Amino acid sequence: MASSRNSPQEKTSARQKTQRHNAARRLRKLYQHLVDRFGPQQWWPAKSAFEVVVGAYLTQNTAWTSVERSIANLEARGLLTPAGLRAVDEGDLQQLIRPSGFMLRKAAALKAFAGFLETHYRGNMKRLRWAATEDQARVREELLALPGVGDETADAILLYALDSPAMVVDEYLRRVTVRHGLVPERAKYAEIQAVAESAFAQDAARESREELARHYNEFHALVVQVGKAHCGRVARCEGCALEFDLRKRGVNAGASRPRGGSGKGKGPH
Repeated sequence: MASSRNSPQEKTSARQKTQRHNAARRLRKLYQHLVDRFGPQQWWPAKSAFEVVVGAYLTQNTAWTSVERSIANLEARGLLTPAGLRAVDEGDLQQLIRPSGFMLRKAAALKAFAGFLETHYRGNMKRLRWAATEDQARVREELLALPGVGDETADAILLYALDSPAMVVDEYLRRVTVRHGLVPERAKYAEIQAVAESAFAQDAARESREELARHYNEFHALVVQVGKAHCGRVARCEGCALEFDLRKRGVNAGASRPRGGSGKGKGPH
């Protein structure tokens, strides 16, 4: 007769599922509290989807105010288009985006994206958006194959430039989830993303992709707002909109020090 007892692996898996479910439920409550407190953010100011892509590259390890100067330089030269970036000399591009730092690497990465867009999507952001609608996972893999694109940049492009429901995990979200005891301190990107996506599982089941993307957009923007004001390298919890959760759970946020990151993630922080 087969044993009805669960194996240690099955017990561990069941426990992990329960923990993730509880963490997702709590994170959704935190999101709703932020929505009630601050209202819609309607985030990421840009004049075009391509400008969003440029911003997603330039804001890596850089404050958004520096990115704005670089974008202004590109706009003044009429280069905020795929054709413009393909045509401009790479050395000139480096100087134009100098305010954003890492100009050699970022100029090469922007050139690579413009070439990718031309080769695979006829230089048309609408075609790329349609492709993401048809197969988001495939487009994400294409983006990740490009130089200068990691998980966060790929998801930021999908969400903000292509209106695709991709959950962006930046350093602010890492700090919030770790300090509120929702994920382990050394949780990987995919683990944090899975918890955050689970917080919107009911929305994913009943809403359109566009509506879900709006939720993800608002969630990321609200987390960044809290992060800028209260969740830096050193937690400043007094007066934070999420302080109630820390008190309720008895979490000592000030003792938590998530590894890595500068708090200068993707977008107009």
